[in-house]
Amino acid sequence: MPMMDTPLLRVRALCKDFPYRGFWGQSIRVLDGISMEVHSGEIRAIVGESGSGKTTLARCCLRLIEPSGGTVEFDGQDLALLNPGALRAKRREFQMVFQDPFASLNPAMTVEEILREPLQIHNIGTREFQDRRIRELMNDVSLNESLIKRRPAQLSGGQQQRVGIARGLALRPRLLVADEPVSALDVSVQAQILNLLANLKKRYGLTLILISHSLYAVHYLCTTISVMYQGRIIEEAPAATFFKGPRHPYSRILLDAMPVLDLTKPNPTGTLKTADAPVLRVRQGCAFHPRCPQAFAICRDRVPLPAEINPGERVACFLYG
Repeated sequence: MPMMDTPLLRVRALCKDFPYRGFWGQSIRVLDGISMEVHSGEIRAIVGESGSGKTTLARCCLRLIEPSGGTVEFDGQDLALLNPGALRAKRREFQMVFQDPFASLNPAMTVEEILREPLQIHNIGTREFQDRRIRELMNDVSLNESLIKRRPAQLSGGQQQRVGIARGLALRPRLLVADEPVSALDVSVQAQILNLLANLKKRYGLTLILISHSLYAVHYLCTTISVMYQGRIIEEAPAATFFKGPRHPYSRILLDAMPVLDLTKPNPTGTLKTADAPVLRVRQGCAFHPRCPQAFAICRDRVPLPAEINPGERVACFLYG
């Protein structure tokens, strides 16, 4: 699907602060001025290690939590300006698949009840229409209809995640955000779920945001890569360009860490400085500088701003300043 000039999702200077436990009146900045555009038909990967702010970014974008600053526009409409009723109606257009499939499903409900619930909440169709839609969803995610009366505890992890994906698709959204959809699954099941998402993207004409800590999980699926580190996007590039050679030192280390089957590939060229790695977030300078193998003196004092290297390719690093 060709991309449109107007982005489906536009994020500008997004910030999120959380109270810092143990220090009265103090807060920690989890998102620090995130700006991003996601176009219709795009498959955007947001990658980074645990604690980089990926899930918080996703939840702020869908207004599941309120940002501390900045704006989020969906199809040109600022979500912060919508009243509760308008926001509820708008939620039909963007949905989320959560990381832990079992924790995100109501253990007291059957698969049928879980898939019917969003249709009932939004008053969509008659009972007969909902029955057809449930069967259609089961088929779309390759779940046998014999499972329809089972509860989440009676399903495997892969089946639970398929139910979560089907629930996210029930309202035919335009944007689906999948937060670490395979991290809780066996390796043998991960590829099946990723292939399923790719097929559903084509079938439903979805725009997909895939959050992951692993570049390996998004390698063959995504069209654009955004790399996060300590609450900032430090690199953004088309997937084909990124996997040929990322620009930021942190991105190169992530790519070197990908498992490969080619035993002739040379050893990783970069390593993290773990001895002086910060426990808390860096408050001054580049967030990555204590661990960076190529840090300059300026990196300790100033935050590098994203610079456009090529069309669609941005990097926040003084190597390119």
